[in-house]
Amino acid sequence: MQFIPLIAIMVIMWALLIVPQQRRAKAHRLMLSQLDVGDEILTSSGLYGSIVDFDGQTVFIEVADGVEVKVTRESISERIVYEDATA
Repeated sequence: MQFIPLIAIMVIMWALLIVPQQRRAKAHRLMLSQLDVGDEILTSSGLYGSIVDFDGQTVFIEVADGVEVKVTRESISERIVYEDATA
């Protein structure tokens, strides 16, 4: 009987901490697998750019006209989707 509260606390901690983190990681992996040339992205360091080319796990992004930066695919934190301003 003394172990029931301990087990309950462990289940609650698992539900509140581990499950949401696993969902975020799965969504991030899915986003990385769907990236394509021309997508606007934001890197984990805060650099905005447009994907120019892929080379395995390396991604080339254009940050300004004629300026390309090479980053790893995992360093891309999100794909930028601009909302339609006319709607």
